[in-house]
Amino acid sequence: MIALAAPHSGAVAAGMTVAAAGGNALDAALAAAAALTVTYPHQCSVGGDLVAIVRPAGGTPRAVLSIGAAAAGTDVAALRARGDRMPAGGPDTVTVPGVVAGWAAIARLGARLPLADLLAPAIALARDGVPASTGLRRAIAARRDAIRADPGLRAVLPADGEPLVQPALADTLTAIAANWRTFYKGHLAHRLVAGLRALGSPLSITDFATHRAEVVEPLSTTVDGVRWYAAPPPAQGATLLGILGSADLVTAARQAQLRRDALLGDPRTGPVDVDALMLRRTVAAAATPALARPMGDTAAVTAVGDDGTAVTLIQSVYQSFGAGILDPATGIVLHNRGSAFSLDETHPGVLRPGSRPPHTLCPALALAGDAVVALGCQGGRSQPWILAQVAADVLAAGDLPALLSRPRWVIGARDIGRTDPTLLLEPGTPGGFSATAERLGLDLATTSGPHDDAGHVQVARLRGGTLDAASDVRADGRAVVR
Repeated sequence: MIALAAPHSGAVAAGMTVAAAGGNALDAALAAAAALTVTYPHQCSVGGDLVAIVRPAGGTPRAVLSIGAAAAGTDVAALRARGDRMPAGGPDTVTVPGVVAGWAAIARLGARLPLADLLAPAIALARDGVPASTGLRRAIAARRDAIRADPGLRAVLPADGEPLVQPALADTLTAIAANWRTFYKGHLAHRLVAGLRALGSPLSITDFATHRAEVVEPLSTTVDGVRWYAAPPPAQGATLLGILGSADLVTAARQAQLRRDALLGDPRTGPVDVDALMLRRTVAAAATPALARPMGDTAAVTAVGDDGTAVTLIQSVYQSFGAGILDPATGIVLHNRGSAFSLDETHPGVLRPGSRPPHTLCPALALAGDAVVALGCQGGRSQPWILAQVAADVLAAGDLPALLSRPRWVIGARDIGRTDPTLLLEPGTPGGFSATAERLGLDLATTSGPHDDAGHVQVARLRGGTLDAASDVRADGRAVVR
């Protein structure tokens, strides 16, 4: 049996289809992830990145980081001449997409079925069409100007009441199913690079061909007897681990936020102080870099099998519809992860040719005795404190849907549509926050109801031999145990 949660019902159905054909939790999660690139193009795409934590049955958790790099031919000086921060979208913000290599890396850690079988439901959804979800319709309305400006998006995204049909994407997924490497070294790479370069992107075939998904030891910490695992830099897993179990979570989150904004970068191209990110040592205050506004458009999938196999994976285009580019030749929406680079030469996340950007994706996995929890969410830069609010009770909770329905808070500024640093509360959030917000120098605001900024949490759990799962009411998804 498998417990599976995802933010779109079509993705869950895809996962259960491959489970019924003999797939395990990894197969189900990968099929759901592929389906999400079809049904949720505002939040994820094969043109985005992927980060995951995978635990083979009885094995040691591994982190999968398939985070693409900036082009080797990036002209940093030219971008600095245009302003003090990276553009929010457009071809200069597209880094090499990592999703496809990430799927292959997860599959190698223990999936049972061939990639062709895992992608078959997604291919059918793209070719036959799916109804536009509530979340997709909201995103279309919010980014209408960007959609009108891009011929690819304008041609594919449906008008009100029409289904989302994507024949070019179906062809692309069919090619990936036959040989995923064609996305990086074959005809798909050549098509995609040709389209990007025509728009002014510096990405080349060599940039695509040199991409590799990393499979590494995750960061970990123990809180109240529970061992938590998260992804290392350039992902922000250290930020989550640093605040888990805090007696004053809001204060810890604000401190961790400032550390992350000042210290997170790519360890392949410069030093990253993980102990400081995890709040394990004191560091001098640093200025927050000038960043483009990320809107946290991301999709999480969690799955756990009754044999203890578990995966939490997140894939993303960063902002709604990413860079605002859908390549007509391939049907692929391109992410704008490059907008997260800093242009400050002293910052660890500074834009360099071949460097990976500071990354918001923050999947988490917990082990305690025979219990296994896979946890992930949408929520951009707020993912650590969103997950921390759920993590405190996720092992003991008798009703996982009720746990995910609780009001939550987030801290942010531009990333939650605020001019100044703000503590944003959903109605009914418990606790007296006025004094805390004042002490931390935060504005205080309340949403009108459950809000996307508070995250779309997905959870799957094995506890006492029993599987269960839940999908956040703020999304369009569901959870199934079968």
